[in-house]
Amino acid sequence: MHRFILLTFFALIISIPTLPIEADERPNILYINADDLGIQDVSYNSQRYHTPNIDQLASEGMTFTQAYAPAANCAPSRACCMTGQNTPRHGVYTVGNSDRGKSSQRKLIPVKNSVHIPQDKETVAEVLQAKGYKTIHLGKWHITKNPLNKGFDVNIGGNDSGSPTGGYFSPFKKGSMKSYNDQYPVGTHRVDIFADQAVNFMRKHRDDPFFIYMSYYSVHTGIEPVPEFVEKYKGKNVNAAYASMIEKMDQGIGKIIAELDSLGLKENTLVVFSSDNGGVQIISSQSPFRAGKGSYFEGGIRIPLVVRWPGKVEPGSINETPVTGLDFFPTFLDVAGVDSSEQKILDGQSLVPLLTGKGQFAERKLYWHFPIYLQGYGNIKKPEEGPHDPDFRTRPGSVVRGGKWKLHEYFEDGRVELYDLEADIGEQNNLSEAHPEIASRMHADLKQWRKSMNAPVPTKLNPDYQPQ
Repeated sequence: MHRFILLTFFALIISIPTLPIEADERPNILYINADDLGIQDVSYNSQRYHTPNIDQLASEGMTFTQAYAPAANCAPSRACCMTGQNTPRHGVYTVGNSDRGKSSQRKLIPVKNSVHIPQDKETVAEVLQAKGYKTIHLGKWHITKNPLNKGFDVNIGGNDSGSPTGGYFSPFKKGSMKSYNDQYPVGTHRVDIFADQAVNFMRKHRDDPFFIYMSYYSVHTGIEPVPEFVEKYKGKNVNAAYASMIEKMDQGIGKIIAELDSLGLKENTLVVFSSDNGGVQIISSQSPFRAGKGSYFEGGIRIPLVVRWPGKVEPGSINETPVTGLDFFPTFLDVAGVDSSEQKILDGQSLVPLLTGKGQFAERKLYWHFPIYLQGYGNIKKPEEGPHDPDFRTRPGSVVRGGKWKLHEYFEDGRVELYDLEADIGEQNNLSEAHPEIASRMHADLKQWRKSMNAPVPTKLNPDYQPQ
């Protein structure tokens, strides 16, 4: 009797038609992060350079005109974007040591810098990977030794180096890209290898939700001309080699986007294009924005930002809301359907309400903290467009932006500077004395924010300091 019941049960199971397994339709995320590409280094903002594929993204998506890097140079900005936390929380304030520049010209002993994010800091890739996303990192990593230990299934060329070890072209003399020397002809650019590997990854995982972190080394120094583009820029008022590198990166972006679209993934993929900080001023002026990479004037932290998400984002739309790279982490979680409250601390907020026009985006102030020194490039042609002195791009301080107002505080002498960014985008007219009540209020906000973040402030005098 029992045998009859069992046989009947198994027969019923076999007779039930097999239901198809539904594909995971969560949106893919393609995050493209350029290196040292300034706000004026894309052709939708400036006619000096040619970036047709980035421009195409802008025409199909939303351009943010007031997007900011969370820090003014590579490692801290990338650490912020990957962890969703501001610099005092992870301790990465600069690249390498914090006492860069002549000791005799540094009044304070700066806060010690962490070259890597702490192991207990979870990256957005780790969260997405744990939720079933397939993940790949391509290019510059910079914030730990190996991205495979921080949420990526695949790593192409990423380590803790801040510059393209072995150069931009094969054969690569050293570094992790050496493994591609036998796979590509001599003279192959990194950008082309990254594009090929990204394409292969998308083809393999077209039925899975994926997170691609396309993190270019371009256009970080050293500057290497790209033969197929450099001639067109010679004789023009630009650094031809630098311009050729920008266009080469744009070409690589175009290859990846074209394959994404041809695979039928366009409608279900969020594409974010941005940069880690402002452009290098001595190579590419960011005027009318003051200074460049390493400075907390607008030229050092104002960055390009374009987001494409068909069906959700209005094509060709412009958004003037001040946003920051700290917003990427919560945005990616929101898009992936992950509850951001599961994360212990996130200092940004999701951009989805701005992208879709649905929901509320809370008004807030933006903060930067840099208790370190960063050496300068020497004298520049137009000193008023540069940092305060040629010896340092950054001296220790903090910055806050609220509405149209931006306040700088410098720890060496305690002075503050107040700028009206609507009337003075070049930050030339310090209004702290003309509007003492605004300066006082913003300074108080800045100090309260530092207290809430337990942000270290250097106070110890440098015995080597020689006032000039």
